[in-house]
Amino acid sequence: MARFLRPLFRGTTYTRWLHLWVPMLFESVWLFIDMSKPWVPALLLIPVGLIPAVRHGEGVQAQLLLVPGKRDSGISTVPSVTWRDRLRTVLWLEVRMALGAVAMGTTTWGPLLTFDLMGAAFGRVPYDNPILDIAQPHWAYALLALLPLIALYGLVVGLGELVTAIARRLLGPSPAERLAALEERTEQLLERNRIARELHDSIGHALTVAVVQAGAARAAGDPEFTDRALDAIEDTGRAALEDLERVLGILREADRPVSSRPTLTEADRLLESARASGAKVDAELSGPLETVPGPVSREGYRILQESLTNVLRHAGGVPVQVRVAVAGGSLGLEVRNPLTAEIPGPGRGSGLRGIRERAALLGGRAQTGPDRGDWQVRVELPLR
Repeated sequence: MARFLRPLFRGTTYTRWLHLWVPMLFESVWLFIDMSKPWVPALLLIPVGLIPAVRHGEGVQAQLLLVPGKRDSGISTVPSVTWRDRLRTVLWLEVRMALGAVAMGTTTWGPLLTFDLMGAAFGRVPYDNPILDIAQPHWAYALLALLPLIALYGLVVGLGELVTAIARRLLGPSPAERLAALEERTEQLLERNRIARELHDSIGHALTVAVVQAGAARAAGDPEFTDRALDAIEDTGRAALEDLERVLGILREADRPVSSRPTLTEADRLLESARASGAKVDAELSGPLETVPGPVSREGYRILQESLTNVLRHAGGVPVQVRVAVAGGSLGLEVRNPLTAEIPGPGRGSGLRGIRERAALLGGRAQTGPDRGDWQVRVELPLR
């Protein structure tokens, strides 16, 4: 019983009924003008539905009254673009008016039937020209008086569900709109993955440097070395905080430009950080790095950062060869270090996958793995 009465306490039931009544306001006005042609408003809806903005208005109204309080992706609020959208809007307007006529008739005749039955039960006619002409009153008519109200209740709920389902069908997104929504969702996922890589590379690099420096300072037992290690930890931590603030800024401000992210022109900062952590870095940067396109330079910086982080995390203070070259319409980046027994450290192997993903997104290629006794990261990125 409680489940049967639950729609009575939902605001959606009444907003949907109101939605059905709205088109009948225009019908009522027309009946004052010419009651002999009630079909004229339905005819006028045809050119109205062909106006692109009407679909937008109907979608907004359906969102507010049929599914109040939530955003229903099945009901579009975009103006008509194609003729198919316009024809669907016309059909929607006609169906909505037809259902509105049923709703108005039900709301009018249901209570009147109840009044008639109650009058027949008690021997009184409640008003002139009743719907039911009952000559012989009987108390049993009082038992039937609830039936029109129950039928009215069922129609209120049923027509509300029906008009909502039809709205999703006729005002739903077109194939082009669904494709646009899918592309937007894909862009959002790509952006989330990019931000995850940014955090992994930046914060992972800083924590690795801090761990390596702290361990080396404890093992050395030299106050002067400890001071240098603390300075390196401080500088790396400050740089990581700047990167973290930059990434969080992208999350807070969707339209914030990415031009503030570090590029390969700042590669010296990474190399000095690796040297301060004990790695013997032999670096060779050739070619006009400042002319490398922004997306390529920024991704190249992160690839170099992750490569050096992996060296410090898994090999420690070993000799590292870094080669960055701009030539022949491409950016080449190579990081090599001797293979050693892996040093346990944090991470789940997502760094190398991130390097390959960055290269693939730019149309380049990345090779990672053992090579002639060394561990090699070799990346080639096209400049166009």
